[in-house]
Amino acid sequence: MGDKTNITTNFDVREVGSVKSVRKFLVTASGLPSCINGQLVEFQNGGRGLVLGFKEDEVQILVLGLNVTLRSGDEVYNRGQSLYFSAGEEFLGRVVNSLCEPVDSLGPIDAKEITPVFAEAMGVLDRVPVEKTLETGTLALDAVIPIAKGQRQLLIGDRLTGKSTVGIDAIINQKGKDVICIYCCIGKAYSSLVKVLNLFREKNVMPYSIVVSAVSSTSVGEQYLAPYVAAMLGEYFMKKGRDVLVVFDDLTKHAWIYRQISLLLERAPGREAYPGDIFYIHSQLVERAGYLKPEIGGGSMTFFPIIETLQGDMTGYIPTNIISMTDGQIYFNTALFYKGIKPAIDFGLSVSRIGNKAQWPIMRKLSKNLRLDYLRYQELLQMTRLRATGLSQQAKERLKRGEAITQLIVQDKNNPVSTETQIVYLYTLGLGLLDGLPPQEIKKFKEEIYEFIQTEYPTLFSEIRSFKDLSDVHGQRLEGAIKAYFNAKK
Repeated sequence: MGDKTNITTNFDVREVGSVKSVRKFLVTASGLPSCINGQLVEFQNGGRGLVLGFKEDEVQILVLGLNVTLRSGDEVYNRGQSLYFSAGEEFLGRVVNSLCEPVDSLGPIDAKEITPVFAEAMGVLDRVPVEKTLETGTLALDAVIPIAKGQRQLLIGDRLTGKSTVGIDAIINQKGKDVICIYCCIGKAYSSLVKVLNLFREKNVMPYSIVVSAVSSTSVGEQYLAPYVAAMLGEYFMKKGRDVLVVFDDLTKHAWIYRQISLLLERAPGREAYPGDIFYIHSQLVERAGYLKPEIGGGSMTFFPIIETLQGDMTGYIPTNIISMTDGQIYFNTALFYKGIKPAIDFGLSVSRIGNKAQWPIMRKLSKNLRLDYLRYQELLQMTRLRATGLSQQAKERLKRGEAITQLIVQDKNNPVSTETQIVYLYTLGLGLLDGLPPQEIKKFKEEIYEFIQTEYPTLFSEIRSFKDLSDVHGQRLEGAIKAYFNAKK
């Protein structure tokens, strides 16, 4: 018998079609009968595309990447692959584009696990109620509009009113709290992203963060994919039992991008020229947030989508869509911003549908009347502008309390305040020690009280964080510490 030779042959199974037309970043191809929506295809020059729709016997493809030169007649390959990218711990501390490729000059990312970009959200039976506090470091939120881990909280307002700042401050405040943070930049100027990156490095945020970059200079395909890739990376950690915070900055520009794609695909425009499925593309993203059951990981993913309004109009198509699919909104008021009240959060229009279930018990007790007191103060302030004399003693006390609350909620940007310190602020307010103090004195108190208590009562803050409530003994100690501070300043 002759020698037996083992012959190994590698087969490359693929469906081959051809490009019929190229329109900016969109390609129409024929000869791909097995394609389905959301699949990845390859072009003969090495570029990649995403199947976005169909027209009779043609396939509509969104080109991913900028430097892809295509001509009519070029071959297109379908290998039956859905859109999958790598995910893993290796992404922490890195800046990546919407194709999960590093753009920070720190070398390749060697992540082994492959996950789908357009994954289905977990069902209701796979989730538990969201009740654990997400500490944002912004007093106006933690005290009045509390956020829970797994919640979807919309940040909405005109441009340049501090929306991104609140989201970024929440990321900075997660330092040491075992929360993975993902900042997704969509359609913004490259200079804006550089400022955020420099701040993250200055505050040592990068070790627990990932930045997904899809600035305005990147391709339309990458800007469209960015929020889904950020959610995909977050889901990896959520399913591993970790807590994740994702800030989408911002979804208004994402909606603009999808409108541009749809109009070029000749889909029928609807309200404000947006396509009919604009609600779906955002709802399938937003519903991926939540808190998982312990049996399937027990992690959480919190979303902070940002939406820009025009002249305070919350009734626009995109704002009303996102409001309807989130668990509350934080509205940023331009008038408050120009008065110097920053963050410029309007308590009258802002709401968290989770309610105070997400708060520490001590924070719940101290802040229960804060919103009402502040709104009454705003109304009284409007009245006193019309009638400056003849105020009752009660009205004068309300004005003093309202001015003290205003000074407490005014906060420097990129300087989050720990929950323990916020509790000291509110406890002092409850004692009435801030009423009638000039603004500079309250500002000085805010700057000095933390260091004073850390020095004179070193275990008090750790006890508050441990118990998350105040026993009579702790309450007496805290009151004694606050009064000791004011006595020392006399």
